[in-house]
Amino acid sequence: MASEEILHDMTGLATTRQQRLDARAPVGPQLFRLLRERIVRGDLAPGVRLSEVEIAAFYGTSRQPVREAFIKLAEASLLEVRPQRGSYVSRIDVAAVLAAQFVREAVEADIVRRVAQQISPAALRDLDDLLTAQMAAATAEDPRDFIDLDERFHRTLADLAGQGAGWDFLQPLKSQMDRVRHLSAQQFPRPVLVQQHSGIVDAIRLGDGTAAERAMRLHLRQILEDVPRIAAAHPDLFELEPG
Repeated sequence: MASEEILHDMTGLATTRQQRLDARAPVGPQLFRLLRERIVRGDLAPGVRLSEVEIAAFYGTSRQPVREAFIKLAEASLLEVRPQRGSYVSRIDVAAVLAAQFVREAVEADIVRRVAQQISPAALRDLDDLLTAQMAAATAEDPRDFIDLDERFHRTLADLAGQGAGWDFLQPLKSQMDRVRHLSAQQFPRPVLVQQHSGIVDAIRLGDGTAAERAMRLHLRQILEDVPRIAAAHPDLFELEPG
């Protein structure tokens, strides 16, 4: 993809989703969040070259905050800086995906067990509303709203368990996993994921922590089946071997 095409695509995203810089806040962290989202969603595919000069010009800022954002993206393994050649969106690291899945399963299994022990009627209604919204979004052509609702579902469970800070701690660890989730949502039936969420909520509704944990583990292991199939179909998007 040519750099001018990248900037054209960035313009469309900034307009439709109102992703503009806030002049009152530091620019570098904002650019990091915007570019991270675009990479995770797959809008900027592995191998795409990102230019400090062009991004700075588009956002009307200097190169320094762009450079800061690039450094953080590289630290998150989302950008590969090649000396004398430029900065390129990295491939999806399969080892990092599997590690994130392992950690996330351990954390969220405990979260749902706690939620099942203390769920309130109001909280159950909120979870049911999220399931209804997810089912409505499951058949849409664009998977982004569905992914956003999926993220909100898991975040809500963490908050209900008093582990909102723990969920925030997981975010940098699951960047590569989130990239696969976006690819999976484009290729595989999303209603299946809603059914899995529904099973988790049903167990919570019954106050059955063991069943809720089992349902969550089953749900989060879905990606272990998805990764080999997606990687086989799109080997150019993945880093299959270390280094």
